[in-house]
Amino acid sequence: MVTVAGVRVATWNVNSVKQRVPRLLPWLDQRQPDVVCLQETKLADDAFTALLGDSLKERGYEFALFGETQWNGVALLSRVGLDDVAVGVAGAPGFPHVEARAVAATCGGVRVHSLYVPNGREPESDHYKYKLEWLAALRDVLEAGPADALVCGDINIAPADADVFDPDAFASSTHVTEPERAALEAIKALGFHDVVRDRWPTERVFSYWDYRAGMFHRDLGMRIDLILASDSVAPRAKAAWIDRHARKGTGPSDHAPVIVDLDEAPDGDIGPVVPPPSAPGAKKKVKLPQSK
Repeated sequence: MVTVAGVRVATWNVNSVKQRVPRLLPWLDQRQPDVVCLQETKLADDAFTALLGDSLKERGYEFALFGETQWNGVALLSRVGLDDVAVGVAGAPGFPHVEARAVAATCGGVRVHSLYVPNGREPESDHYKYKLEWLAALRDVLEAGPADALVCGDINIAPADADVFDPDAFASSTHVTEPERAALEAIKALGFHDVVRDRWPTERVFSYWDYRAGMFHRDLGMRIDLILASDSVAPRAKAAWIDRHARKGTGPSDHAPVIVDLDEAPDGDIGPVVPPPSAPGAKKKVKLPQSK
C-alpha cells in the first residue's frame, strides 16, 4: 500500500446527516478534506447513498458506511483510496444488538477508524458499563492493527479537566470519570497521540457545545471529538485545529469538525480554533443545562 502525502483528515459528528446536508456539502467544498469521518449519521446505508451518493462521487469521494435508521451511524469518505473496509469493532458488545458505531478502511496507506463511542449516559448504569467494554474491545482491535493508523471520531470522553469548561460542573457526569479516561489512556498507551492537544497543550479548545442556554456563544463546551495518531503517523501532523466556524450560523450540528493536516498545511499552522471563540468563557459558576 502506497502512502499518500499531503492529506487533510477531518472528523465531524454531524448529528443527523439528513439535517446537515446544507452545511456538509459546502463545508466539503470549502475545506477540501481528503478523508472525512462522520458520526451520528442517523441513516441506513441505502438512505445515505440515495441522499448523498451522487454529490460525494462528484467531489471525488468513495465512501464506506455503517448506518442504522434514526440512531448512531458512521461513515468514512475518502478521495485517497478506500481499501479493506471493516464495520463494527470485533469482540465489542451490543446494547443489546450491535450498534452502528465503527467503520474502518485504509486510506492513502493509513488505517482510519471513524468511531462513535457510546455515551455512557450515567456513571454505573448499564450503558456506562457497555461503554467501557466497547472501549476495551476497541483497544484490542487497535493493538492488532497496522502501525500506521488514525483513530477519529466522537470519543465521548474529555481526556483531561482542561477539556471541559468547568470540571466542577461535570463532577457527577459521564465523559470525565476516571474509568473512562483510563480506557482512553489504555488506547493512547499503544502509541497513539492526541494530535490537537499535543500541538496546543495549554489552549482552551472545545469541539462540542450544548445547543441550550447559549453554551456555544459563551464558549462553554467540551473537547470530546478527537483524532489520535499512531507513533508513525503523529510526526506527519503539520496542523491540528477545530473548525469552530462550522458550528456557527443556521442549522449547525452541536459538534465542530476536527481537522489534521498531514505532511503539509495548506492553510498554515492557523491556530487551535478557527475562528477564535466569540467569548472568553464563564466568569461565574455555570451548571450544565440538564442539571437541576
